[in-house]
Amino acid sequence: MNSVWVVDDDQSIRWVLERALSREGFDVRVFGSARECLRAFDDGAPRVLVSDIRMPGENGIELLQKVKERKPAMPVIIMTAFSDLESAVSAFQAGAFEYLPKPFDLPKAVELIRRAVQESAPESPVEEVAAGDLGILGKAPAMQEVFRAIGRLSNSHVTVLITGESGSGKELVARALHDHSPRAGKAYVALNTAAIPRDLLESELFGHERGAFTGAQQMRRGRFEQAEGGTLFLDEIGDMPSELQTRLLRVLADGYYYRVGGHQPLRANVRVIAATHQNLEERVRRGLFREDLFHRLNVIRLRLPALRERVEDVPLLARHFLQRSARELGVEPKRLTEAALAALGRFAWPGNVRQLENVCHWLTVMAPTQSVGVEDLPPEIRAETGGLTGMPTARVLASPAASEATSVLAPGGYPAPSPVAAAAPDSLRPPPTGALAGRVSAADLAADAETLAMVAGGRAEASVLSSARWAALLEREVSAMLAAQVDQALDAHGDVHSDLMDRLTREFESAVIRTALRHTRGRRIDAAQRLGIGRNTITRKIQDLHLEDDAR
Repeated sequence: MNSVWVVDDDQSIRWVLERALSREGFDVRVFGSARECLRAFDDGAPRVLVSDIRMPGENGIELLQKVKERKPAMPVIIMTAFSDLESAVSAFQAGAFEYLPKPFDLPKAVELIRRAVQESAPESPVEEVAAGDLGILGKAPAMQEVFRAIGRLSNSHVTVLITGESGSGKELVARALHDHSPRAGKAYVALNTAAIPRDLLESELFGHERGAFTGAQQMRRGRFEQAEGGTLFLDEIGDMPSELQTRLLRVLADGYYYRVGGHQPLRANVRVIAATHQNLEERVRRGLFREDLFHRLNVIRLRLPALRERVEDVPLLARHFLQRSARELGVEPKRLTEAALAALGRFAWPGNVRQLENVCHWLTVMAPTQSVGVEDLPPEIRAETGGLTGMPTARVLASPAASEATSVLAPGGYPAPSPVAAAAPDSLRPPPTGALAGRVSAADLAADAETLAMVAGGRAEASVLSSARWAALLEREVSAMLAAQVDQALDAHGDVHSDLMDRLTREFESAVIRTALRHTRGRRIDAAQRLGIGRNTITRKIQDLHLEDDAR
């Protein structure tokens, strides 16, 4: 049963939440103190508990701790009008499901409670991705080609050059080539040539004799010696200094090298695997990389696809990284909703697999619930994939004074008792209908949005668009629309079903993008750069807003 208990010494908060949750189908009980709530636990327990943090007698943190002793898995949401760091940290350390500062948006509060109820429902076990022996994951055709190439090279000692964008997993492929080769029982040594200062790189690669230079107190073995009989992986080979390119070429050509300051040649029985995110052919043309070394390295080339080229692998990789992060932190793995997976699939992933891994670790730490929705994704992903739309329509206000704090609902929400409603600030009340004689039309708003696009396109000074221009017109239009909603709500006994935010957002975006495309003569990339949005974003917006004709 969807039972929710609300504990707050403020009667108006209890009244508002009880009515809002009841209308959403929840079975609600309200309590004025922690003691009343704890006594009720003798007869049963709710699915979710919502409690204020500061109340006479036992406070919300003490209640949370006692509830967790009885019901460790029960989600508890802590509310407070005192939005300070200490309260938030105390709530989460005590095991709070979420921290809800007042004033809060009523629809968002209800949605949070709904998610908490869903979270408390029994879940089927998360399908485990077998991560033990899987160095590389991928079902996409491009990754299957990489797997086939590793298989064909499994009995070979040939030099391999791995290319691909940063974060695409080049070192994982190098390690797999070693592990599936005849050299698997010998050493695997990796060196990022771009991470070592150029004056130390020669010694790092080939070692040095004692006294070879100032500070060389003893003989040191280099990476070639350390990898004897095994594999040496040279990452970011495109950044290797030209003088070292010559020495590396000699090793690859005749198999011998000298330590720095040494006179005895050493034979290198090492398989070299190199990797780069750069275009080596272009660096050869520019004289930045030796052509003969390039051909020595480019015996077998493996190109790793970018993550955006294998989006079908995103769910598999995300589940794998979430499970690995959960194991590292000793917590339960998070689960991605279908909507969240779809948003991750739409993201461009400039940082490739490494960026996805970081996002999954971020979600393991920061996502408030076990079920991760679009709203829980990092802001940069929501902004790129269109997950930042929507605006609250009702707000519960509370004074941070004490338990007698007055609270009201803003226009569009549920009516509060009359003593509370009198405390509503003027800025939150809709202007009277008679004061809206000068309301503007949506066409006027679109025209002002086009003026904004002109500024984005460089055809007007930014000072032209002060708040007295389009922002003031927008405020007047929205006020008029909200006032009309209030009148409708009175006729419909308080019910308001509106798509106002969606309609205004679409009109605004259509005008801005249409004008930017006209300014750039239909060049989408140019328009996206001038508007400060991504190429994928403007392409998706053009399709969603049906602006294809303007984009031609």
